[in-house]
Amino acid sequence: MPLNYTLPLNLVALTWLVTFFSTAPPTVRIIHSGHACNVEEERHTERVYTIREGETLELTCLVTGHPRPQIRWTKTAGSVSDRFQDSSVFNDTLNIAKIQRTQGGRYYCKAENGLGSPAIKSIRVDVYYLDNPVITVHQSIGEAKEQFYYERTVFLRCVANSNPPVRYSWHRGREVLTQGSDKGVEIYEPFFTQGETKILKLKNLRPQDYANYSCIASVRNVCGIPDRSVIFGLTNKTASPSIKLLVEDPIVVNPGQTVSLVCISTGGEPSPILTWVSSNDSLPQRSVGKGGTLTLPAITSDEAGVYSCVASNNVGNPAKKSTTIVVRALKKGRFWITPDPYHNDDNIQIGREVKISCQVEATPPEELTFSWLKNGRALRSSERMVITQTDPDISPGTTNLDIIDLKFTDFGTYTCVAALKGGGIPEISIDVNISSTTVPPSLTVPRGKSPLVAREGDTVELECLVSGKPKPIILWSRADKEAPMPDGSMQMESYDGVLRIVNVSREMTGSYRCQTSQYNGFNVKPREAVVELIVQYPPTVEPVHMEVRQGLGRPVVMTCRVLRAHPSRVLRYEWRLANNLLNAGAFDTHKDETEHRIRSLNREGLGEYTCNVINEAGAGKCTFSVTGKAYPPEFYYDTYSPLWQYRPRVYGFKLQWTQMNPDAVDRIVAYRLGIRQVGLQRWWEQEISVGDTIGRGELMTHNLTELIRPESYEVRLTPITRFGDGDPTVRIVTYSGEFHCSFEEEPICMFTQDKNDDFDWTRHSAATRDTKYTPNTGPSADHSGSKQGFYMYIETSRPRKEGDQARLVSPFFNIAPKNPYGIPNPPAYCFGFFYHMYGKHIGKLNAFLKQKGQMTLEAPVWSLSGNQGDRWKQAKVSIHPTSSFQVVLEGVRGPGIEGDIAIDDITLEEGECRDPPPNISANALSTSSHIWLLCTTLVLTLLEGQR
Repeated sequence: MPLNYTLPLNLVALTWLVTFFSTAPPTVRIIHSGHACNVEEERHTERVYTIREGETLELTCLVTGHPRPQIRWTKTAGSVSDRFQDSSVFNDTLNIAKIQRTQGGRYYCKAENGLGSPAIKSIRVDVYYLDNPVITVHQSIGEAKEQFYYERTVFLRCVANSNPPVRYSWHRGREVLTQGSDKGVEIYEPFFTQGETKILKLKNLRPQDYANYSCIASVRNVCGIPDRSVIFGLTNKTASPSIKLLVEDPIVVNPGQTVSLVCISTGGEPSPILTWVSSNDSLPQRSVGKGGTLTLPAITSDEAGVYSCVASNNVGNPAKKSTTIVVRALKKGRFWITPDPYHNDDNIQIGREVKISCQVEATPPEELTFSWLKNGRALRSSERMVITQTDPDISPGTTNLDIIDLKFTDFGTYTCVAALKGGGIPEISIDVNISSTTVPPSLTVPRGKSPLVAREGDTVELECLVSGKPKPIILWSRADKEAPMPDGSMQMESYDGVLRIVNVSREMTGSYRCQTSQYNGFNVKPREAVVELIVQYPPTVEPVHMEVRQGLGRPVVMTCRVLRAHPSRVLRYEWRLANNLLNAGAFDTHKDETEHRIRSLNREGLGEYTCNVINEAGAGKCTFSVTGKAYPPEFYYDTYSPLWQYRPRVYGFKLQWTQMNPDAVDRIVAYRLGIRQVGLQRWWEQEISVGDTIGRGELMTHNLTELIRPESYEVRLTPITRFGDGDPTVRIVTYSGEFHCSFEEEPICMFTQDKNDDFDWTRHSAATRDTKYTPNTGPSADHSGSKQGFYMYIETSRPRKEGDQARLVSPFFNIAPKNPYGIPNPPAYCFGFFYHMYGKHIGKLNAFLKQKGQMTLEAPVWSLSGNQGDRWKQAKVSIHPTSSFQVVLEGVRGPGIEGDIAIDDITLEEGECRDPPPNISANALSTSSHIWLLCTTLVLTLLEGQR
């Protein structure tokens, strides 16, 4: 479809209708769509939105204010695991597909634009659901038998999770059971689970009590949730479950074996369901369950633990039996040598005593066995070679070989061999060499290895040299603070004395302690040393990136600041424009910043400036984009625009905007307006000249005409200076044929006060209005329930007197004749508004239609008088103007001061008012008018999008 868009000069000239500062603090309200079951208002304090589980929650935050406020959705309450609780959503619309019960709670919409306090509105989301009910059967304590015999009391308990609270009903066959309908039946809710369960008590079982019982759970079709039911057949064979495990306890297996656990049911009616659970919170991923059999293929040590078979048939308590799987293993073989404990000497000497200890962790520990070899031959315990073994149940299994009165012939290789009884697991053997060269360790740091200097991101190796034989394990830890090591542990082991750190960071700078361990070495006082690690990193600077906008001929100052660097002693800087070096030098020792000045900006000075701050580890870079481009304009967000209808098939729109930081660059001389129909490629452009200097916050207006109904248009506005085009702003204009005003902005939607009345309407909010002179009158909140929201009202306190009139006049609304020779069928409009008339001295509220050229007001199209209660109500009336028109709302003062009348949310919609009421108000003075009161809000705003 071609874009039929023309711009007659007399219609597109820039219209400076309003020249005031148009910044305004934010206001906010929440509207909803999607699959709501109900939306309730709880006395103006809170809105409750109910939705069925699995449906889509969609809430939209409508804001006013200028500049355009930033919107953020947050949530409280709900499940602790709900991720949304800890995050924010920066969109107008909050959308949660397939909402779950844990996502209920209070959702907040917050809008802020830096002016005044942020505006916040909340709505409580209540998620409704009903799970399938479950019947469980129990007997009195002390009466439980294998079967349910006669003269036994039986309880049937019905439970169903729901929101809202569930109601239960019981049936026996087709018979409805109620309290008192059968002397052998009682129906009640236990005190400790009030409102959650319903119990059917069968006293002294009778033959007729053996039947099918059904429990029906209902939330009374709330949210369209149907009733749910479950059936349980009670017979003389009904019994709780019993089971038997066809496996040993414990089950000891080798790793890699396949283990099958078998559980069978030995009783229970109905037949119980068998399931397996593990002490490790969940069953292994590779496990296979089928009926009462659980198979664990190629089992590993990690899969060892307690496995339980659980049988349940909802009769009595579930039956549970367990077995333990033990996976045989040998691991962590270590040794240590203890010199003669009776002499203060760390060396091994002839004639003294020496002990060799060997330690192994074994599963199961009672199967652990040790043996000793000397030079490959079996060694037996004797008076001089004493072999002992600790209790493996108390600590990891340890064996000791005490050599008393060491002789030269005792030198050799001693081997400790650990094994498990029954075999199947490889042995662990540990060789320990005892000779004249066996000496305790000494620990040193190699020359030049401390302090160790590295750059951030490097791989470093901290090194401690260990002498002695045998070499012990080295333990590394932080020496300067209680901080974890790079792998997250408090201590790291090294077998070669080297600590390797990959991708070292600045936080790892500090002192590291290396220390000998008793393991694989001498059991003597530990030797230790300290290594200093210094991690160098390039300077951290600010700003990383900054946009500088400035007019030609003006000075520019750019500052690059160093936040931290190591080393910080020698810092150099380089200022560049593109690749050209401007200046360089060393930092002043007393300063942490460098700056570059441009005395008078010219076109050659525009571009990207970089400041490199350099140390031994690298460079940090500040970037400045210097430009003469004007900032983008900001479209006025809430444009309350009359319908500029010059012909039936076209519409108009009043485009309003302010200029962001107009003084930052050269004076804006014009705007380039581009417009195209959404979906088409071609733009129509024109320039709008600007005569005077634009002030900050000054509102500019331009009328768009000849827009084809009901098409949407993309509008682009670009400021122009002598430098050239600035940054553009784009918005979408969408036709709706509707007008809405909620008085949230100071311009009050182009409404004006009648100069010929007795007094004026007042714009106010409940949060700031002083009611001490007129108690018990006026609204406590605006129509949407917000105490911060605005409305218009007449103040009836002195000096007002009975009969005084205040009139509020709308802007002109234009209509177009359907033919040039007259208007036999004038177009219809639905005029609506909310009113609040509370107080014993309420006077009268009138609504008038005033057509172009009409000098005086005719009879009102709507009228109401007297106290209407402390609540907002809505009035609607169909009007049929024959020319351009205005609507007028007139408040008339009553006999006293308790007579404040308020109005809010005025709407005008094309077409007759829909859904006429059964009775016309007796106060209506126009027989051609349809008037009625509604309790719902019609959103009649001119839809518009902004990007």
